[in-house]
Amino acid sequence: MTIMAAVSVSDASVAAPAPVDSSTEVQPNRGRRIDPQSGRALEILGHSIEYLTDELVNRGGPPAAAEADVQAIQLLMGLNRQVYCACPLVPTLGERLRALLDLRKA
Repeated sequence: MTIMAAVSVSDASVAAPAPVDSSTEVQPNRGRRIDPQSGRALEILGHSIEYLTDELVNRGGPPAAAEADVQAIQLLMGLNRQVYCACPLVPTLGERLRALLDLRKA
């Protein structure tokens, strides 16, 4: 899976793949239990990504000069995804019912 990070620099657009850990599988519509430490890390990473993106857009200049900034943003996005995917999934209603029925059988 590849996630594209697009950053607008003046009239040019720089797009490059953001690093994604291929061992983590994204499951749509599944919440995650985010502990306070992970939540704080996600908050800090999100603010860092936003700050670097704003600086990149406001500074302008040629796309070649922005390559290091785009790489830094991609790195932070990859770290953000790793922290999020390390949090356990919230069990679905079906999973909770199966676990309850399994406990009754034992």
